Formats: sequence, C-alpha cells, structure tokens
Amino acid sequence: MNYETTVTGEAAESYTPDTSQFEQADRPGRRKWVVIALLVLFVGAVVAYFLTSGGEGAAVGAGDDESQLPAISVIAPGRTTVEGTITATGTLAARREMPVGVVGEGGRVVSVPVDAGEWVRQGQVLAVIDRSVQSQQAQAAAAQVQVAQADANLAQSNLDRALQLVDRGFISKADVDRLTATRDAAVARVKVAQAQYRELEQRNARLNIVAPAAGFVLSRNVEPGQTVSAGSGVLFSIARGGEMELNAQVSEADLAKLSAGVSATVEPVGTDKSFAGQIWQVSPTIDAQTRQGTARIALSYAPELRPGGFATARINSGTVVAPMLPESAVLSDDDGAYVFIVGPDNKVERRAVETGIVTSRGVTIVDGLDGSEKIVLRAGGFLTEGESIAPNLVEMDEAR
Repeated sequence: MNYETTVTGEAAESYTPDTSQFEQADRPGRRKWVVIALLVLFVGAVVAYFLTSGGEGAAVGAGDDESQLPAISVIAPGRTTVEGTITATGTLAARREMPVGVVGEGGRVVSVPVDAGEWVRQGQVLAVIDRSVQSQQAQAAAAQVQVAQADANLAQSNLDRALQLVDRGFISKADVDRLTATRDAAVARVKVAQAQYRELEQRNARLNIVAPAAGFVLSRNVEPGQTVSAGSGVLFSIARGGEMELNAQVSEADLAKLSAGVSATVEPVGTDKSFAGQIWQVSPTIDAQTRQGTARIALSYAPELRPGGFATARINSGTVVAPMLPESAVLSDDDGAYVFIVGPDNKVERRAVETGIVTSRGVTIVDGLDGSEKIVLRAGGFLTEGESIAPNLVEMDEAR
C-alpha cells in the first residue's frame, strides 16, 4: 500500500530532520575505539620502557626467568685414590699335573688300592701287576749269586793254602798266579750274579705303579684284571701337592699391567666362596685370534676348586688418583664418553672425558677433568649444551 504525503514549498523550507536518535546510537561505538587507542598507547609505552631501560623493571623480569629454570643436581667429585681391578675368567687346572703310567714291562693288574679324589704320598703303590713269573726268575738269580759266592770262597781257600806252601817249595810261583786268577774270576762272577739279581729286583719293583710325588689323585684309568703295558697311556693323573691354578684369560692391554706376585681373588662357578691367590706366571705370548694372554693364578687346594671348571678372577692392577663419578653422570655417543659441566653462568657445557677403572663406587676419569668442576649428576640425557639450569650441589656420598 502506498501513501503519498503532500508537503508544500513553505513547509519544506521550514522542515528540520530529527537526528538525535542517530547521535545517541553512535556515541558508545566512538567510546570503544577511544579506549582501544588508549590501551595501545599504554602497551607501547611499557614496551618502549623495558627495551630502553636497564633499571628495576628489567631486574624483576630476570628474577622471574630464573625462577623458571630447571633445578639439576650436580657434584664436585674431587680426586680419589682408587685400587684398580681387572676382572677375568678362565679354567681351573692342576698347577703341576703328573701323568702316571706303566714304566716296566707291564702285565695283568691284580689290584688298584687308590681311587680318584684321594691323597697319596710319594712312593705309594697305586696299582699292582701280577709278578708270579718274575718272582721265580728273581729266586733263580739269587741262587746264582750263592753258587758264584761258593766258587769264589773255594778259589780263595785254594789260594790261601798255596801261599803257605810256596816258602816250602811245594808250590811254584806259577801255580800261585793261576790260583790267584781263578780266585779273581770267581769274585767277578759273584758280582755279575749279584748285578743280575738286583736288575730283576728292580724290574719286579717297576711292576708296581707308584706315585712319583705326594699329591691329590685327579683321575684313575685302570681296573683290576686289565692288562697294561708301556703303550697303555696314562693310568693315573695326580696334582702335585694338591696345588691348583686358574688360567685367567686377560686382554692384551690388561696383561701388560700384570706381573708375577700380584694378588687376586678367585670365585668358582657354582659357589659363592672366594679364594685368595696370586699370579705366578704371565703368558709371554698373545693369542693371535683372541688377542688375549693367560695369567696363571696359583691357588691352594680346596674341594670347590675342581680342575676343568670355570671361575672368575678379580686381579689387583695397582692404584690411581683420579676423579670418580657415578655411572649416571657419564654419557656416551658416537664421539665417545662425555659429561656436562656447569659454568659460572650456570650454563651446561659438554666435556669429553676418558674413562678408566670401573668399580662398585663409580667410574674413574683419567683425562678431561681435574675434580674441581661441577658435574651434572643424572639429568645429562635431557639437557642440551648451552642450556641454563639452577644447580643443586650434592655430596658424593649422597650421589652414590
């Protein structure tokens, strides 16, 4: 629907539009823009003040940043005297093993009075071989000695009687010489018979297999009824004096640190007991394949030390004076071992180090530190070089 309004010319000249309602509607919008402009000016002034001022406001800001730094435990290790220890494994064996076999003509074994695991004295019979035939031969040789001795006695009597008749002229000097030669030949035959008899006795004695020295029987490889000879091989194995040893396999570098007389502690596999010993021989050669040498550690007899078994040795390798760190403080990557030290400005710095002896108390550092530095204890893996921290110094005893 359209409405038409007719306004005369006079009325149009005198007409004034009512704009008050529009002015009232636009006033809040201008006020908002004024407030925004004032805020912008204020923020700009504050920023300009902090950028150009080094006064109290900046100090407060720095204090707020420090309060946000991570608190990290650090230690000052100092220098410690550390006893070096080399750990090695090896095989137990008799220090001087004596193989015992047949030294005579052999024969049938009639008895074996000892067994493996027993102690024997020098000369003790280990096995007896049948000697019934040899005994008869010895008796015949003894009889031959008696026959020869009788002939020698008769020749001596004939010579004595002839010497008494020489002065009377009944016996010539030639007869005396003949009788003297007969006596000497008879005496010689006695000596021959005696030598043959002693030889048979010695042969018969060698039919007994005896211990060449006192020791501990490790093995027995003969039984009664068995026929043995010089080619039968080893019948008994004896550890002389019961002495044992550990043939410890040591790396080429560690072997250079060892010498005869160095003490060691040996722990056989299967027992929690440990035994004191000392190195009595260091291998003069290095195995070309394994690059290892043998340190022979002498040990006294103990039931737990069984030849052929494995054992672990901890060998003393001298002492060093160096900083010692807990293992958590020492990190490593493709470039080698390193630690994080804290500088005067509380920024962490990477420091390459060379590790040495590892003990139950920690790792010695032979190069890279003098002990006075502050070292990051545990959080090194989460830090980057140049990062600022809030260090918290702890004692070494607490760190361990």
